[in-house]
Amino acid sequence: MVHPYRQRNMAALAQKLDFTFHEEDDFGLLNQLQDFKLFNEGRGKTIERIMRRQDGLMEFDIYIFDYSFRRWGGSSSQNMEYQTVFFLQSAKLGLPELWMQPETIAHKLGELLGFGDIDFVRFPKFSGQYRLTGGDEEYIRHHFTDEVLNYFTVNKGWTVEGLGFYLLFYRKGTLIPSAQIEEFYKRGQEIYGLMTDKDAQNRIFGQ
Repeated sequence: MVHPYRQRNMAALAQKLDFTFHEEDDFGLLNQLQDFKLFNEGRGKTIERIMRRQDGLMEFDIYIFDYSFRRWGGSSSQNMEYQTVFFLQSAKLGLPELWMQPETIAHKLGELLGFGDIDFVRFPKFSGQYRLTGGDEEYIRHHFTDEVLNYFTVNKGWTVEGLGFYLLFYRKGTLIPSAQIEEFYKRGQEIYGLMTDKDAQNRIFGQ
């Protein structure tokens, strides 16, 4: 259930962080993101409460928003799933198609049936915590440096999707409390910094 003051709180935070705030998806984000795994589940999909920060030269475009959908097989509010999503688009990114998600028992059983993922021998904890898949294993391994693997070994439970200039980051089925969205934004900065070079990070976030 969404807190009745959530929209007001997110609008205030957007102003504090120099974002714009939009109640509804006026940008066509659902169409823009339809190729990502998260947006291929369920029905009744909605993006709302959107915080946006955009560079005037189109060097980056950052969105933080709430996304909800109704799971198949029911119509009650209990079948609704909500999550807060960090989405960054930047020409400074050059990501392979990748999907990193927390590994479940179902995933482990799938591996026994031959549905493998990308594991890292030197980082068994990461490989035990996360399922990492994508179309170009070598390119994915190039991006998952020791720093990236260490980061997600310590910071558990997140999902990352990447493709070209797009980076998505969220905790599946979790609506981040409005009081924690600034921290969520900073975590998104950290992940971007891990996935690209330091100079590009400085240009985007002004650090």
